[in-house]
Amino acid sequence: MTLSSVTSRIQEIQQQLAQFVPTAATTSTSAASGTGTSTSTTGTEFATQLGRAMTDPSSTDSSAGAAVVADAKKYLGVPYQWGGTDPSTGLDCSGLVQRVYSDLGYSLPRVSYEQATCGTKVDSLADAQPGDILAFGSPVHHVAIYAGNGEMIQAPHTGEDVQISKVADFGEPVATIRRIIPADSVSGGSAGMAARAVAPASAQVSSATPYAAAFDAASARTGVPATLLAAVAKQESGFNATAVSPVGAEGLMQLMPGTAKSLGVSDPMNPTQAINGAADYLRTLIDKFGSTKLALAAYNAGPGAVLRYNGVPPYPETQHYVSNVLSSMGAAS
Repeated sequence: MTLSSVTSRIQEIQQQLAQFVPTAATTSTSAASGTGTSTSTTGTEFATQLGRAMTDPSSTDSSAGAAVVADAKKYLGVPYQWGGTDPSTGLDCSGLVQRVYSDLGYSLPRVSYEQATCGTKVDSLADAQPGDILAFGSPVHHVAIYAGNGEMIQAPHTGEDVQISKVADFGEPVATIRRIIPADSVSGGSAGMAARAVAPASAQVSSATPYAAAFDAASARTGVPATLLAAVAKQESGFNATAVSPVGAEGLMQLMPGTAKSLGVSDPMNPTQAINGAADYLRTLIDKFGSTKLALAAYNAGPGAVLRYNGVPPYPETQHYVSNVLSSMGAAS
């Protein structure tokens, strides 16, 4: 692609963005500064900032990450919505991150722990650049977009809106930092605007883990971490492929006969079939609830219970189950 065609394409994108936001949109900055002041950005101004950030490495934050921050600020004030991916109704933390990068042509995974393995690792907050993904928790349960100067743009929790916050005020240290757009992307190819998938890093299990090859293969096919699948098998059956529970759950992954049938598993006692069926089921649950923790709760107590309680049900068995699986998963990572 020639330089003139790149420039032409950026100008076209600027015009399109200006049409999408034709009037001034006011966003409060009181969450970040405590001053209660407001700033306004028109669609034309945003498009200009985005184009400048993508073509001029010396502009704004000296990287294409400036475009990420500019895009994220469009969603300030959008209410937090558990599982939300649509800004017209609400966004959760990973929904916000996925949406922002999607606006810029990057396809990220849906859930936070997978987003926290994308791109390249940044050593510390001191090395972070605007646009980097900040991840919190082990296992990861929250993500945000670094805005620079010790601040981040995040969808915090129910009852709050997308806002700019101090990283230090989150209450937990940053577990990992990931850079999706490399610094040299501003000068290469289509200036970073072509759509691309950003795959999570693989999470293979140790070769000493029973059925390790089957876990890794199911993970590669579904995107569910092999460490998660192995942790579920350990909790469910202790890696016993012939286990049968008092209520009739069968095999390595303790699938109920009806569930196994719906997943196309003809023999739950077959380890490979059981692992693949459980991987498909967990993939569905993770996509539905947007959280590994909630997916595990649904695997144990059923999706209806998670929906009824809008979270992990208050059942001691389920709460212990989720905690134990996540601990085993972390130990295996």
